[in-house]
Amino acid sequence: ADGGDVADDPLAAYAVDLRAKARAGKIENLIGRDAEVLRVIQVLCRRRKNNPVLVGEPGVGKTAVVEGLALRVNEGKVPAAIKDAHIYALDMGAVLAGTKFRGQFEERLKAVISAIEADPDAILFIDEIHTVVGAGATSGGSMDASNLLKPSLSSGALRCIGSTTYKEFKTAFERDAALARRFQKIEITEPSREETLLILQGLSEVYERHHNVKYTPEALQAAVELAHKYLRDRHLPDSAIDVMDETGAAARIGVAMPEISLNDALGSRGPDERAAEFSDDTPTAADAPPPIPIGVREIEAVIARMARIPPKSVSTDDRTVLARLEEGLQEVIYGQPHAVKTIAHAITRARAGLARADKPIGSFLFAGPTGVGKTELAKQLARLLALPFLRFDMSEYMEKHSVSRLIGAPPGYVGFDQGGLLTDAVSKQPHAVLVLDEIEKAHPDIFSVLLQVMDNATLTDTTGRKTDFRNIILIMTSNAGAQEINARKVGFADEGPQASDANKAIERTFSPEFRNRLDKTVMFQGLDQSVIQKVASKMLAELELQLADRNVRLTYTEAARDWIAERGFDRLFGARPMARVIDEH
Repeated sequence: ADGGDVADDPLAAYAVDLRAKARAGKIENLIGRDAEVLRVIQVLCRRRKNNPVLVGEPGVGKTAVVEGLALRVNEGKVPAAIKDAHIYALDMGAVLAGTKFRGQFEERLKAVISAIEADPDAILFIDEIHTVVGAGATSGGSMDASNLLKPSLSSGALRCIGSTTYKEFKTAFERDAALARRFQKIEITEPSREETLLILQGLSEVYERHHNVKYTPEALQAAVELAHKYLRDRHLPDSAIDVMDETGAAARIGVAMPEISLNDALGSRGPDERAAEFSDDTPTAADAPPPIPIGVREIEAVIARMARIPPKSVSTDDRTVLARLEEGLQEVIYGQPHAVKTIAHAITRARAGLARADKPIGSFLFAGPTGVGKTELAKQLARLLALPFLRFDMSEYMEKHSVSRLIGAPPGYVGFDQGGLLTDAVSKQPHAVLVLDEIEKAHPDIFSVLLQVMDNATLTDTTGRKTDFRNIILIMTSNAGAQEINARKVGFADEGPQASDANKAIERTFSPEFRNRLDKTVMFQGLDQSVIQKVASKMLAELELQLADRNVRLTYTEAARDWIAERGFDRLFGARPMARVIDEH
């Protein structure tokens, strides 16, 4: 159509015949969804208001239901009432392309509607129907595309299937009651893991042929389970299909297996073989290479890349790391054997699958004097588990309004659409060690927010987006009880009373509902002289490495180390003064 004129055949120009597409074998089988397809057919067979609108989250299979219906119509597996139906998917890009003047868009759309009305077997499918509602309207104008549709929709002359998300349905349809009443809402819910596995089993043959791979049954099961667990911002079955597809692609070009590099995979073959590798033409049986087997390990590697987590964290076989966790922490954290043992056992228990699925991996309160290694233990834990380290200083959140910095400003305030610092950080790094330093300094309203995180592992920001905390290790540090721990009695008396006093101080500082949601309160002891010498050796070793990068060699005697340990030791301030002593001398 030149100059924006209407084409002679509007359906051929501005729509795609899904039945013809199904006949050409370009539509994949629809697995399951029988109840939803039957409901769509029932609505289409009504005398009036015969317009279903499929509503569901992105990726649950709304478009697939309509394509599956077209496939069943083509195969004759539908009731006689719609056995001759042709479903035309509106191509919004083609309708809009080349429209220069006011009214050309409406003219084209009207031509499509008239063509559909003229054919009693034609059904119009508008994917993302919210893009049509409001399309063509100028600011303040009422002539948008939905007003063109309304008369035909109401009379039953036009049969139209729409699809949209819950959010867009609320925005576009619920505000326009006249439009909403002409459509029958059909909810497409996210399939269960069992249903998703059946979908993957049904689709696997197509992907195996395309990538020349062979998925093991365990690999398909792992794709479903790991996609559900780690890709929480996506929906089944879309996320699991993506995992299966990308694993096939990775195996096809030789990057799924760690021992085969991309260069090795491509460099060992000639140009003709490389061209064949990326060609869509299926080779003949005689010269076809054997299919590449894909197991659980390859699925784990791809999930790790997609969810930005280390492969060993995805695998159920990270026993080596967990077995050495306590030993590894003891090597770098001095004078806190009880704290290290407590945290190592709690993490091991959680990673062994004994923790509840709807809570964070662990919620811990580290209490004790300043400078004894509370934050350092959290850092070393993140290092050993190969997780990102997120730290928030709670002294910055002492005011009531500071809660909005963590979860976002409320509607109507500046920065409403920017999200919160905490929710954004966890959304970007869903697998991390999260440290809230000096938690007792935070405003009481922040404790109320944390109760939700510790109890349900979710936090909803002010835009309504849910942030998943199930793969977060939450550590809060506090100096509560520090005075009681430092008030040691003279002589060889038992330290029990001090520990009891410290617990009472924690009880005074934190509410019962907060303490009740903690997995463990870990008490840190003050450091003694022998531990301080180890800390001095560690700091000097770090300084030695730092200077070595600048070609400066550092040597020191034991007497110098002891002198630094003595000068840098302060029962009240812990090991922090030692860094200052080293800097000064």
